[in-house]
Amino acid sequence: MKIILNRLAISEAVAPLMCAISGKSTLSAIEGILIDATGEDTCTMTTFDLEKGMRITVAAEICEPGAAIVNAQKFVQTLRVMEGDFVTLTVDEKNLACIESGKSVHRMNSLPASEYPTVPRLVTEDGFVIGQSVLKEMLTKVMHAMASNDQRPVLNGCFFRIEEGRLMAVSCDSFRLAKCAVSTEIENKNEDGSDLRFSFIIPTKTVGELYKLLKDDERETVRIYLSRKTIVFNIGSMIFFSRLIEGQYIDFDRIILNTHRIFATVNREELIASLDRAALVTEEKVAGSVRSHVKLLFEGNLLKISAISALGSTYDEMEIEHEGIDLLIAFNNRFLIDCLRASDEEKVRISMTSALTSINVEPAEKKEDSEELFMLLPVRMKE
Repeated sequence: MKIILNRLAISEAVAPLMCAISGKSTLSAIEGILIDATGEDTCTMTTFDLEKGMRITVAAEICEPGAAIVNAQKFVQTLRVMEGDFVTLTVDEKNLACIESGKSVHRMNSLPASEYPTVPRLVTEDGFVIGQSVLKEMLTKVMHAMASNDQRPVLNGCFFRIEEGRLMAVSCDSFRLAKCAVSTEIENKNEDGSDLRFSFIIPTKTVGELYKLLKDDERETVRIYLSRKTIVFNIGSMIFFSRLIEGQYIDFDRIILNTHRIFATVNREELIASLDRAALVTEEKVAGSVRSHVKLLFEGNLLKISAISALGSTYDEMEIEHEGIDLLIAFNNRFLIDCLRASDEEKVRISMTSALTSINVEPAEKKEDSEELFMLLPVRMKE
């Protein structure tokens, strides 16, 4: 194989590929980039860590067609330090890769393409198109509540449901729950003209990488393909794919309480600022763990925020709109901050029942075409 690439263009193009490089595997092939130069004026580059993968297509001058696996880290580092405008990549019969740019020559071992693991099918009949900005905004609201190492596999990801032109995302880590739904234009219909109906769970790591790839531009779209075990995202010239988490997601509607009797409407930014000040005290590292409990006293039309630790103490208060009895309740400060930052509303409504019952945080003014709800469990206060 021998191909010629634009060095600056290829350096920029391979950056997203690194999200699917495995650094802890006994399989050397998945530490590399599969370069397939069997086309005419383009070559495809693929990375796949057996859970998620990325494929890009780049312009190239194909002198000798072929395919090979080159170590991803070494390839990227080599491109970064080369100085010429173009890079020539040659792989001989003994799988020795040679990278030339200007007067510089770098050689390293490669692997035959046949050793690369089988990549999932990247195009299926089931799929739809949605705006990138819509999907990215939804991920912003639910990412903080995803688990990463829960004993229940279905919680180690984000649950999505599509039906009747409405997209919903839910995440839960046993302490927090985030739910977001929006009515939006979803292209594609079933063969009988009916609306699409899909539900699937995307792993936490995949959601994090997907968020980085999506743009805020309302004109940009992403085409999504689904199979029983795999989801594929076509984002511009990139194809990002991942395995799905199999299993039945929790019945989140059943665990969300709708019988609260105490309500408080607060300015979200003011409350976040107060909690950030409290974090100077609550973020105390003790025996390798972090205590971040903050107490909230809803008393009349005042919210009193306090915390105490070996680092010191803090007190703050702010005016609120309050309905119901007074209540003293405590939370993991970091969890509460994340919950509030996930919303973008000016004011939020906090619904409570007791000091040991989960609370709901919702926009003070609800919208017809969207819905968001954040649920958070309190912590038990020491006497």
